[in-house]
This record gives sequence, structure tokens and C-alpha cells, in this order.
Amino acid sequence: MGVRNGMLYHILGLLSVLAFVYMSFGGLRFRFEEGSEVAFVQRNGTQFVVDGKAFYVNGWNSYWLMFQSVDVDSRHRVREMLKTGAKMGLTVCRTWGFNDGGYHALQTSPGRFDEQAFKQALDYVIAEAGQQGIRLLLSLVNNLEGLGGKPQYVKWAWQDGVGLSSSDDSFFFDPSIRSYFKNYIKTILTRKNTITGIEYRNDPTVFGWELINEPRCMSDPSGDTLQEWIEEMSAFVKLIDKNHLVTVGLEGFYGPHDPKSSTVNPGYWASQVGSDFIRNSKISNIDFTSVHIYGDQWSYKQEFEDQLKFVSKWMLSHIEDGDEVLHKPVLFSEYGLSQRIQNFSASDREKIHKTILDIIYKSAKRNKSGAGTLIWQFLVDGINEFSDEYGIVPGGNSSTYSLLVEQSCRLAKVKGWPQQDVKFKQVC
Repeated sequence: MGVRNGMLYHILGLLSVLAFVYMSFGGLRFRFEEGSEVAFVQRNGTQFVVDGKAFYVNGWNSYWLMFQSVDVDSRHRVREMLKTGAKMGLTVCRTWGFNDGGYHALQTSPGRFDEQAFKQALDYVIAEAGQQGIRLLLSLVNNLEGLGGKPQYVKWAWQDGVGLSSSDDSFFFDPSIRSYFKNYIKTILTRKNTITGIEYRNDPTVFGWELINEPRCMSDPSGDTLQEWIEEMSAFVKLIDKNHLVTVGLEGFYGPHDPKSSTVNPGYWASQVGSDFIRNSKISNIDFTSVHIYGDQWSYKQEFEDQLKFVSKWMLSHIEDGDEVLHKPVLFSEYGLSQRIQNFSASDREKIHKTILDIIYKSAKRNKSGAGTLIWQFLVDGINEFSDEYGIVPGGNSSTYSLLVEQSCRLAKVKGWPQQDVKFKQVC
């Protein structure tokens, strides 16, 4: 009798654990649209679409999600952030899908990975995002040294005795480093999530892949080196993953031979950084463009009203390019106003945000290529080490919170999203 009761309690305990796991992650593919499989985001001309219906992006950046997931004590912040985004009606979060060679590194050396960082960090972030109905735009490497980036790959090549140059730009042209990065791409895309059981390349929670955050190749202002790298890496991603969209991660600067380099760029210097918005974005394996908006950072001596004018001109120019030249969606994947600028005020920041969101809303109403925005950056309380002069805790900033909720609701009503969608009924 005691043995049978013990077995019964054991079975009941096991069932309880399984029920908990299912409740936590088992319904993952059904959270976006109750009762149906989640569809991948696709492109139809200048529009993002889901199940054939227009999909406009209103979202945010939280690059820190993976790093807060590694430690059990801080993982709750990731869930809190994703829940907050969902509560605001936001649909996409852009975050880093890399950590090369540093603390809690995902890739500890070329081709070597920390399984704990995979399981507890990136697997968890993707699983939790799906659970909250948020899609992820995952960036695969950084141009700068933050969390590894180009410099770490160059350092590895020198340590291995195969590096061709000590320049960080050798990341783009060194065959050994290209091989390192391709191996990383393959590992990420074919990774089977230990929580959901789904390979990343088969998971519609992933909105798309960003090749590199803000690429610049200063050693070749002509843009040829970066162009060749984008062509090779975008083709490699598509070879492995037929499901997801791919973007570059550009800031949006026009190249030296583009007439707009002298009329739209924030300065001559912007045409000399080795990137070229039109040329880079025309590549066939690049599905949508990426543009950043930092008038305060690029033209810091401008008066605020001049910055507002620049923001409008910058956005409208790129939307025009998407409609008339590239025939692809234009995603403004970073925007903000630094609180370190002279005479900063919260009301000025709100004006910048509203200007940006209004332009996207008008583009959506007119069926133009302005496909959405991702604010830089959102935080939760307790992670000051990841903050910067653009950081916002949305729950503690009522004006920003209200602006983005309003954007979620009015984009939902433009077209494509069913009004019976439970998520937007709750938000709007």
C-alpha cells in the first residue's frame, strides 16, 4: 500500500511538473493568435505581411535581454520587459543574438559555445518572447567592441595565427574571419531550442535576422568591401534559412556616389564610412532596409527645431527610396533623443518621438514603405548597468508609454489586423 501510494505521488508529481512546463511554454505557438499556428512575417513588395495581411511594426530595443537571462536571479526582468511590451501592444523587440568572448559569452572562441548561455539565455529569451506574443529581430554581431563585435573576431584570428591585418575592418575581408562568422551564423540558425524544441530557423517568434549592428568600413569609403561582405553573408543566411527576413543593420547613410549624400546626409563624413544605403539595400537577399535616427548625435550643434526638421527629411527621404527605388519595407530600427544634449527636456524628447511615429502612421495609411519603428531603448528597474542617455523605463514614463500605446492602436486600425484580435481589444 505504501509503495503504491508512493508511486501514485510520484506520478502526480511528475504530471504537475509537466503541466507547469506546458503552461509555461507548451502553448508557445498559439499565443499570437489563439487557436491557430503562428505565421512567419513575410514581405509583399514594400509591406510586411502575416497571413497575407499588412503588419506594421511598433516596437522597441532591449539589447540586454540575453545577458539578464543567464543568471536565474535576474531572469525575471526579461519576462517583465516582454510583458510590458505586450501590454503596450508592441509587436517586435530588437535584441542582441550574440555575446562574443566576454562575460557570460555565448561564443567563447571561434566555433566554441557555452551551452549554459544558450539554454539559460538565448533559448529562454526566444521562448519567453513567444509566450508573450512578441517577435524578435535578432542582431548577429556588433560593428563596435561592445560584447565582442568586430574587434573580438580580429583578436581571435591573431591568436590563431591566421589574421591578415590588425585593423578591425579585416572582419569584412579576412577569409578566416569570414569563416568564423559563417560558422556562428550556422550555429545560431540551426540551434534547436531546448525549451520549445524548435530550431531557430523554423521559429516564427523570430521576426528576422540582422547581419550586423551599424556596419562601417572606414578603411574603404568606396563601399566595395562592405558590399561584398553583405552579399556573401546574406546569401549564406538564405541558404540555411528560407523562412525568415534578413536586413543589414544600416544607419542609413547615403554613399559617396549618391546625390542624396550631399542633400540628406547629416554631413560629408556620413558618406565616407564605407556603407551605402541604396547599394547595400538593393541586394536581392536583403528583404527590408534598416535605418537609424539620431539627429542629436550626428548633428549635435543643431538647434532642436533644426533637429526636428532633419528627422522629418531623413525619414521621408528613406521612405521615398523604399517606394520608388528599392521596393522594400523601410524599418527605422533605432530612434531616440539623448538626455545629455544641451537644454534637454522631456517635452522635446516627446516631440521627437511623436514626429517619428506620426510619419510612420501616415505612411501606413497611404500604403507606403514606412513599415515601422523600434525605439532605443527600453529598460526595467534594476538594470542601470545597461542604461545609456536614451534609456527609458516605460512604466515610469507616462508620456512615452501613452504615445506608443496610441501608435499600437492606430496602426492596428489602419488595415490588415483584425479588430477582433484579443491582444488589441485589451490594449485599445
